[in-house]
Amino acid sequence: MLIDVGLPLSLAIIMFSLGLGLTFADFGRVLTLPRAVLTGMIMQMGALPLVAFALLLVFEQPPAIAFGVMLLSFCPGGVSSSILTRLGGGNVALSITLTGVVSLLSAITVPLLTAWAAAHFLGSGAPALNVTGIAMVMFAITTVPVMIGLLFRFVAPELSDRIEDRVFGLATVLFILIVLAALISNWALFLENVATLGPLLMVLNAGLLLLGVLVARLLGLSGGDALCISVEMGVQNAALGITVAGLIAQSAGISEFAVPAALYGITMYIVTLPAIWLMRRMFATG
Repeated sequence: MLIDVGLPLSLAIIMFSLGLGLTFADFGRVLTLPRAVLTGMIMQMGALPLVAFALLLVFEQPPAIAFGVMLLSFCPGGVSSSILTRLGGGNVALSITLTGVVSLLSAITVPLLTAWAAAHFLGSGAPALNVTGIAMVMFAITTVPVMIGLLFRFVAPELSDRIEDRVFGLATVLFILIVLAALISNWALFLENVATLGPLLMVLNAGLLLLGVLVARLLGLSGGDALCISVEMGVQNAALGITVAGLIAQSAGISEFAVPAALYGITMYIVTLPAIWLMRRMFATG
């Protein structure tokens, strides 16, 4: 019961921390930077799931794990993506915009894509999905907290500046606890699949980072924009993946579908941090 209540509540706090870092001007960049924003959105919402699906054809996984990988691929960028973008010298404003916009759209896209993935990978063993119900719950625990955070900053910008770091710190701690809880709850399944799942997730991460920067540069975007899009593709909201997995399984505790998202919550930093260092050096010398 504690996990069932604490998991969505923790995600809501994480999403509130995301909204607290947003302003209405961030959404205006959809119009002022249309090529960069649209490229980032299409790559994250379209190319990312396609890459995950292609890799699952190479790295054979049990149905539940394969479904979990796809579920992870449907998630928007993580709340730490803007920090990683800043660390790499990328376009932080673009990162904030992409994370905010795609996170809001995820209340629509994730349930629809999840229904397809469940039918494809789980077949007759798929749990009965109420797409509308999942969308409503996602709206309540993702979109609403983001909007509350956004409005809080609009009404009280100075207070928002003072508490933003603390709220982000709390969100980080909650994210770590969610990842650990998901792995511990499915420890036997994790040990059984980590030898094949770990390489799949690390190849997925590296492939997304590389694809993001290559496509952005081919489209004529700056190095800062390219690094941002690369990070947005490679750093996913694993906490959302774990939470949605629980909603789909309709069972107490943390679902086995959450194992890929939980493991990715660890491996994405192992892969992304060195990649950011390399991209920063590349764009600095280029």
